[in-house]
Amino acid sequence: MFTIVSLPGDGIGPEVVAGATRVIQALAEKHDLEFSIEEHPFGGASYDAHGEMLTAETLEACKECDAVLLGAVGGPKWENLPHDKKPEAALLKLRKELGLFANFRPAKVYDALVDASSLKPEILSGTDFTVIRELTGGIYFGQPRGYDESKGWNTMVYERHEVERIVRLAFDAAMKRKKRLVSIDKANVLECSQFWRNIVHEIHKDFPEVELQDMYVDNAAMQIVRDPKQFDVIVTKNLFGDILSDISGMITGSLGMLPSASIGTIHALYEPIHGSAPDIAGQNKANPIATIASVAMMFEHSFCMKNIKEEIYAAIEKTLSEGFRTVDIANPGDRVVSTTAITDAIISNLKAS
Repeated sequence: MFTIVSLPGDGIGPEVVAGATRVIQALAEKHDLEFSIEEHPFGGASYDAHGEMLTAETLEACKECDAVLLGAVGGPKWENLPHDKKPEAALLKLRKELGLFANFRPAKVYDALVDASSLKPEILSGTDFTVIRELTGGIYFGQPRGYDESKGWNTMVYERHEVERIVRLAFDAAMKRKKRLVSIDKANVLECSQFWRNIVHEIHKDFPEVELQDMYVDNAAMQIVRDPKQFDVIVTKNLFGDILSDISGMITGSLGMLPSASIGTIHALYEPIHGSAPDIAGQNKANPIATIASVAMMFEHSFCMKNIKEEIYAAIEKTLSEGFRTVDIANPGDRVVSTTAITDAIISNLKAS
C-alpha cells in the first residue's frame, strides 16, 4: 500500500490533479497495486478555509506519506497578503520542511509536438534534457532579507554541504544518462558562484567519466534557445534554476507539458511547473499532461517502478500522435479537447498497452 497526499491547491490545480489521480487509479487496477490518496487543502484554498496557507495537519500528512502530488498555488485573490503569508511562501516552507533540496525538471520534446514551439523544428527535434535545481538554499532563503522605504535586500548564501549534495546527485543523474553535465553559475561576478564552481570541480574528480562544462547563466539562457540538444543534465542554484527551467519549458511548446520532482533524502513532492492559471480555472481547458507526467516521475523515483513511468510517457506520446490537443498546445486546425477528454484518451491508451 502506497500513501499519496494530494494537494490540489488553487486555480487549475484541482482539475489537473483530478486527471492525474484518475491515471493513478487506472494504473492501480492494471498492475494490481494499492494506493491510498489523501486530499488536503493547500495554498489559497487552505487560507480561505483555515486562515493559513499550510496547516500543521497538512504538513504532518506530507511528512508521513510516501509521496506528495501538488497541483498549483496562488492567484490574484491572495496577492495583497503580506509576503510571508502568500501561497508561494507556503510552498517554499513545505519544500524546506520536507528537506526537498533537489528539483528535477525534464525538458522533453514529444515528436507529435515538434511544431508547437516557436523554435524551428530542426532546432528543437530530439531535445531531451533535465534541469536539476537546488531548492532549499540560495537567495530565496538567505538572511538577512527585507525592505523599507529606501531599499530592499536579499542574501545569496550557500553552505558547503548544500552544494555538495545537489552536485553529487547531478553527477549520479548524468552517469545514468549520456554522461554530460553542465554546471551553470555566475562565477565571473558572484563570489557565491565561485564557491559553487570550486566544489563542482572537486566532486568531478569522483566522476571522471562525466564530461563537465561550466557555463554562465546568461549564456545558458541563450544556448537553451539557440541549441537545446547540446544539453543532457544541467545543475544550478535555486534562482538560476527557477528561471532556466521555465525557459526550457517554453521552448518545448507549453509549460502545461512539463513535470517536476522535488526530492530529498526521505520525502518527495511531484508537481507540474505551470502556475494556477486563474484565467481558465474551472473551464475544463487546462492541460493535465504536466501533472500526469509528474506522476510518471513519482513511479520512477518514489515507487521504483521505471517500467510504469515508461508506460505513462508512451500513453502520452500516443495520445498526442492521435491528434488530441488542449488549447495551450493547439495550432490552427488542430482538434482541441477538454481536460477530461485528453485524460480519458491517455487512460485508454494506458489500458491498451
